[in-house]
Amino acid sequence: MFNDCIIMAGGSGTRLWPASNAKTPKQFLSVHGEGSFFNDAVERALALTGGNGRVIIIAGEAHVPHVIRVCAQYGAEEKSRLVLIPEPLAKNTAPAIACGAFYAGGENREDRNVMVLTSDHIIQPLAVFKADALAAAAFSAQGNLVVFGIPPRGPDTGYGYMETGDRLEGPDAPAVYKVRSFREKPTREKAEEYVAAGNYFWNSGMFGFSTRFILEEFRRNAPEIFNAFEALPAPGWEAYTVEGGIRVLDKWPGLENSYRAAPGISVDYAIAEKCSRTVAVAARFEWFDVGSWDEYARLAAAPLSAAEVYTQDSSGCFVDSDIPVALCAVDDLIVAVRSGKDGRPGSVLVAKKGATQGVKGIVEQIKAAGRNELL
Repeated sequence: MFNDCIIMAGGSGTRLWPASNAKTPKQFLSVHGEGSFFNDAVERALALTGGNGRVIIIAGEAHVPHVIRVCAQYGAEEKSRLVLIPEPLAKNTAPAIACGAFYAGGENREDRNVMVLTSDHIIQPLAVFKADALAAAAFSAQGNLVVFGIPPRGPDTGYGYMETGDRLEGPDAPAVYKVRSFREKPTREKAEEYVAAGNYFWNSGMFGFSTRFILEEFRRNAPEIFNAFEALPAPGWEAYTVEGGIRVLDKWPGLENSYRAAPGISVDYAIAEKCSRTVAVAARFEWFDVGSWDEYARLAAAPLSAAEVYTQDSSGCFVDSDIPVALCAVDDLIVAVRSGKDGRPGSVLVAKKGATQGVKGIVEQIKAAGRNELL
């Protein structure tokens, strides 16, 4: 299996605004009534790394309390495998993965087999995910960049796609393919073409690699990022603070300078699209990126904040509010209300079902108006 896992726990999850915000982003919300997206990601990471592999959590400094709160529930043995690296700046996924890879390799650049996991997706069942990860680990150990490819459920324009080529030798199941190219989120027409072609997968954003392999890819294809982190010294014991039994690497000398020097770019742009040894494991597990209120309403066991709802001549509405809401003569709406009880400004979202991808545009308008406190 994998020596280590890196959990990407940054981001603000604005597509689920106003429930998800800079203070409490999507990954720390619940989608099934128990735990959170992040909680599930930690469970997956612990399962993929056996009894002694490390789980390296990379999150924004503002999110450290959420990480500590979730991880404090684990026993001493599990806590000993967890380490949290607070990011001093948000610079997208490529610098975060480079940071995690340098940390995993250590001062002697030990070669470690690593899986990068997302912290804001639904993946089930765990047993099937572990079986697919076993195939991913075998190919990443052979010097490949491995990504889980999700068989498309339809011509969705909300995901990036991967074009695959020949099936490679390896385990009989799952299927493993050579990746020919990565494609950005397409138009509806293009998405229909991709699905009809039969050799395109959704890009899950979960990658496997050996540390020597990925750092060489950074050196060749993203030297600004490689150079920014290469000079970081291996952290000594004094660089850690223990909170809730979890090691927090909050005093790593030079880390902030490394983040300031690194360009903000995704790992897809920086590495995956340029790598000549990329393979896709066709996922057999169920995977959902809860990237809109429509998707959340479809999958959620219950609203995030289940307040009193009163309806008259209304149907098909989904309400997520921390204060009472009344609906009269309306159908197929999504209503999300945050009253400001937590000290943040109150905000309300009302949207037609099927149109909640427009929340992204609302968030951009809020930014343009200089009202970032709402986010």
